[in-house]
Amino acid sequence: MSVFVIAEAGVNHNGSLELAKELVDAAKDAGADCVKFQTFVSKNIVSKNAVKAEYQKQQTEPEESQQDMLKKLELSFDEFVELNEYCKSKSIEFMSTAFDFDSIDFLDSLEMGTWKIPSGDITNLPYLIKIAKLNKPVILSTGMSTMEDIRSAIKALKENGAAELTVLHCTTEYPTPFEDVNLRAMNTIKEEFDVKVGYSDHTKGIEVPIAAVALGTTVIEKHFTLDRNMEGPDHKASLEPNELKAMVDSIRHIELSLGNGMKQPAKSEKKNMAVARKSIIASKDIKAGEIFTDNNLTVKRPGDGISPMRWFDVIGKYAPRDFEEDELIEL
Repeated sequence: MSVFVIAEAGVNHNGSLELAKELVDAAKDAGADCVKFQTFVSKNIVSKNAVKAEYQKQQTEPEESQQDMLKKLELSFDEFVELNEYCKSKSIEFMSTAFDFDSIDFLDSLEMGTWKIPSGDITNLPYLIKIAKLNKPVILSTGMSTMEDIRSAIKALKENGAAELTVLHCTTEYPTPFEDVNLRAMNTIKEEFDVKVGYSDHTKGIEVPIAAVALGTTVIEKHFTLDRNMEGPDHKASLEPNELKAMVDSIRHIELSLGNGMKQPAKSEKKNMAVARKSIIASKDIKAGEIFTDNNLTVKRPGDGISPMRWFDVIGKYAPRDFEEDELIEL
């Protein structure tokens, strides 16, 4: 099964439907399977007194509240209806993370196929239950989480009807320092909870998500933007379109490279076996009836004669005919 690549547009549209559509185009051109946004009503998810994270302060007006920042990044429900239709017209899957109950109800009305739970809501039991009761496939991010947090969230989702569950390893820092990635935790989650696993990446560059594919991930999520120099909380930690395409192309190459795990000659290399391997060859002229010995035999290319692995089957045998120097030996 192919790795499912989610191009995370998030709020990198800066509140503009036209920019959101351009992000859809970029995700499609890059070869992503899905483009994901974030749907919320800012006053429903954050109090007016909530402060911003440090990375948000660095990329936005430092004195504004988190609620004010988010208000500028909202798209209306009507705009999401149009955006969903635009994704259909471009043959790329639409997905959006709902951050409040009103947004869950709205996205459900769009018959969204897969639901993404953000790291910040892994400990939000009422939210988890509402998502689970939709009986749809769920992707759960686990940034900032302990194994016990994950265990509790999985329990709530499974007990309330989540149809299928994929758990994403994640580190909630933008950008994530490489030393904090801990990719091996992805397989710890897989083994502990017997679930499909993926990886949501916030590092700079594309190396880490590619490595995650080599480790067996089924889903990759990565933020992208049209321009990292734009103002907004997530642009600096996002890929630009050419980088997103390079990541997707590399993921597809790694998928092909992983193969079936059986060690055998590949189709492409079989033609080189005779060229690269060696055979038992006459090291000097040999007359019919002579005994083959270490003194009149050697090993050289090509490899389409008797294999040197049969050396001791040949030594001591009588030459069935004359052989010239460098001629392949036959019995």
